[in-house]
Amino acid sequence: MGKKEEEIIRIAKKMDRLVQKKSGYGALDLLKELKNISMTLELLQSTRIGMSVNAVRKQSTDEEVTTLAKALIKSWKKLLDGPAGGDKSSGEKKEEEATRPSSSPAHFMATPSQDSPDPQEESNSGSRSEPLDVSHNSLITTFPQAPPTSDSVRTKCRELLCAALQAGDDYITIGADCEELGAQIEQCVFQEFKNTDVKYKNRVRSRIANLKDVKNPNLRRNVLCGNIMPERMAMMTAEDMASDELKEMRKTLTKEAIREHQMARTSGTQTDLFTCGKCKKKRCTYTQVQTRSADEPMTTFVFCNDCGNRWKFC
Repeated sequence: MGKKEEEIIRIAKKMDRLVQKKSGYGALDLLKELKNISMTLELLQSTRIGMSVNAVRKQSTDEEVTTLAKALIKSWKKLLDGPAGGDKSSGEKKEEEATRPSSSPAHFMATPSQDSPDPQEESNSGSRSEPLDVSHNSLITTFPQAPPTSDSVRTKCRELLCAALQAGDDYITIGADCEELGAQIEQCVFQEFKNTDVKYKNRVRSRIANLKDVKNPNLRRNVLCGNIMPERMAMMTAEDMASDELKEMRKTLTKEAIREHQMARTSGTQTDLFTCGKCKKKRCTYTQVQTRSADEPMTTFVFCNDCGNRWKFC
């Protein structure tokens, strides 16, 4: 362990003690010490100093402490988003930024993006979506504590959700409380089902799988940043959580399925189980196509052989 890492761990332990004692005495001096340390991505990951700083920021009522904590978290985020953030010190980055034109990445980090996504239409694609701006407006500032539970199933689900939120390095720089976020999501799921039956477990499993999906990192980042609140995360469908690539693929497959159905009028299975809404006859042909996710029912396309009427249902 290097000298710099030992120093950061020492500061982190002091901050954690301040949070436990609910005392802000000395927090400003500790933050100033951190400001003078050239931080790297490796140090952020190994010391988890971001979580300690964010905990102090949320607890403190001193405006100078919260302002400095926010500035540190924002500067550390650049290490995560930069092309080579873990290889250069903050001092080296400042020297490079001083020689860049005004359109450098540092210039754009100073102001929130005007094209930030709507929470209802959140983009989850890692390759197509731009990095999120973790500013003081988007960080989770307050969260009602999830009530504790003695149920072993619920406790295990909370632990798994917390681990899923920590699947990447984002939570370190963002400084999110993954344990509390996982408890909040589980609490919302439990409030819907009122028990820990199969439906409850399936809902939790789907949240975990999507949060850990390496092809869909922005879903996790949006939850950590507070763009997607625990209540919404607990209720999102598979389509809502999917990445942009997967959504586009499903849309393309649906269009192709409909086109093939329209081109082949006589293809499919003959049946008299359906009644045409126009001519009221039962001489129909139907086909079934998987147009949504695998855990959803197939879509049935029906064609009336007498009047040519078409309809579909799930």
